[in-house]
Order: sequence, then structure tokens, then C-alpha cells
Amino acid sequence: MPITPSQPRSICLLRLSALGDATHVVPLVRTLRRAWPEVDLTWVIGKGEFKLLEGLAGVEFAVYDKADGLKGMRALRKRFAGRRFDALLQMQVAARANLLSAFVPARRRIGYDRSRSKDLHGLFVNERIADRTGIHVLDAIGSFCEPLGLKQTEVVWDLPVPAEARTWAQAQWPDDGRPALLISPCSSHALRNWRADRYAAVADHAAAQGWRIVLCGGRSALERDTADAILAAMRAPALDLVGKDTLKQLPALLERADLVMTPDSGPTHIANAMGSKVLGLHAASNPKRSGPYSDLRYCVDRYDDAARKYLGKPASDVKWGAKIEHEGVMDLVTVEDAIAAFERYRQSS
Repeated sequence: MPITPSQPRSICLLRLSALGDATHVVPLVRTLRRAWPEVDLTWVIGKGEFKLLEGLAGVEFAVYDKADGLKGMRALRKRFAGRRFDALLQMQVAARANLLSAFVPARRRIGYDRSRSKDLHGLFVNERIADRTGIHVLDAIGSFCEPLGLKQTEVVWDLPVPAEARTWAQAQWPDDGRPALLISPCSSHALRNWRADRYAAVADHAAAQGWRIVLCGGRSALERDTADAILAAMRAPALDLVGKDTLKQLPALLERADLVMTPDSGPTHIANAMGSKVLGLHAASNPKRSGPYSDLRYCVDRYDDAARKYLGKPASDVKWGAKIEHEGVMDLVTVEDAIAAFERYRQSS
């Protein structure tokens, strides 16, 4: 489709992190590319997020490593020397991202509405998306195409997963008919994490129903220690893959699971994007805003209980998107809650 004067010739997307939010941008990329096949799309992205999405068709990536600070911002400006984007979609309100956006030359600078702005976000944009409360993060990101005259009506991920990543995932356990419960126990926000003995209790319940239990996670000390505590508390055996996969292999691993149990974390959204069902554990965050986008049926939702206990009011009176990251908040999610969610999935499959 040839570009007409009403269509932008070039668009820069700026969303550095985190892994889950990066997956929310992919449907927007698909929307833009579907409407304007010839448009030049550039995505300023974080280092880890690039490792996950490298190979995404139709996108030029500009990787910014936050460890590079101002030096990295100057390098980005040098990379874009002589270019001027028709539009910058500034989809992150953190101070670092706001400052970085100043190094991106663009005529239209589209940012968040005032209610979601912070860290002087408004100084770095000259247009804003509509203020819509009560929507999922993915839909908010998807609305960035609306000032350009488009509407995201279809959500498509199709993450770039190499064949060798799927081969690796396939080799981790046999296709013997046993369903797999994959537990990814850690969020990067420690106060969203559940207790190891509770994961173990749910895992033992699933194992008693004939399920295979698989643990996965990154290479941090927290993730290793959490996995070790789960394994020590379990009676049933489990396949321990913590620290053994790469970010390219993770989507393929999550895709193989029948059900993924995890707190509000990147794997929630990667698993959802790969078509797997998610047993999400929510108290610190609202699953309607940041849970698995496609299907909330198997999530545990104790967000309202958390709002009443820690904020003294129901969730309906809390600002949309507010996190209730208080010590002990995830204890509101009981073993019985998670087993009930597991059984909802088992009965529906």
C-alpha cells in the first residue's frame, strides 16, 4: 500500500521496559504495520526486552541500556542524526524514559493522558492519548495509534520464537500425555511474590492429580533461593529449569505448559501471548488492569481485600492502576484460592 500524505512515513515507539509491558506493545506494532505496510517503524527498547523480541518483523530496534545513562542517550541522538520521525509514541512515564525521549527527533510527540502522567511527562510530549480509566494496560498502549487516526480492533502477538528455542523446550520433558503445571514463582517486585510453601502445596495437589510440575525462572539469587525452598517443601518430584533457559527460549517453554502459575510478572504476559492459560496470583495489583489479557478465569483476585485491609477502602474507590505493595499483602492469597483456580482450569479442559 503506497504511503499517502495523510499517513506517517516514520514512527518511533519508545517503551524500554519491562518484559510484560514490551509484549503489550507488540499488538500495537501489528496494528500499525497492518494499516500502513510501508511505514518505517523504530522501537527504542531496553536491553533485556530486545533479547526477548529480537527478530520481530518490520521493526528497527534501537537498544538503550539504562546502565549507559546519559552517554547512551547521546549515542541514541547520534544514531538518529539527520532523521526526524513523523511521530514519537512515548509509552513510558518514568523519568529516565521521559529524558531519553528528548533525544528522539520527532514532529508529533504523543504521550499519556494527564491522569497517568508523572515525572514531568507532560514536558516531553505535545499530544496525549484519551483518558480512559478501567482498561487493561495493553488497551492503553494500543490506544496510542488513535491520535494517528487508527483504532486497535484486533490483538495479535505472534512473538518471534526461533525454531531452535522450540526444539530446546520440546526436549525438556516427554510428550507422554501428562499435563504440565509450570510455576514461575518470582516477580521483579518482591512484594508481589507468594510464599514458597504455598507454591509447594498447590504443586503437590496438582501432582496428586497426575500433573507434571515444572519450575522456571531467571538466574537471580532470589529466584534460585525461592525455587530451592519450593522443592524442599514439596513431597512430589519436580523438573527444575530455573536459570536454564534464555529469554528466547522462555516463550517456547511457557507455550508447552498447560497452565502457568505466577504472580503479576513478565511471564504472565509472555505466557498469555503464547496462548497458554495463566493461574495468576493477585493481591498487590489488579488483574483487570495487569493480569493475563486474554483470560482471567484462572486468576486469584484478592485485590479488593488488599485495598480494604491496607488502604481502608474498596478497590472501586482506589485510583485505577494503584499498586498495593505492602509487606504481607500476598498472604491474602491462600492455598485454597490457588487450588480452586487450578481446579477451575482442570474442570474446564
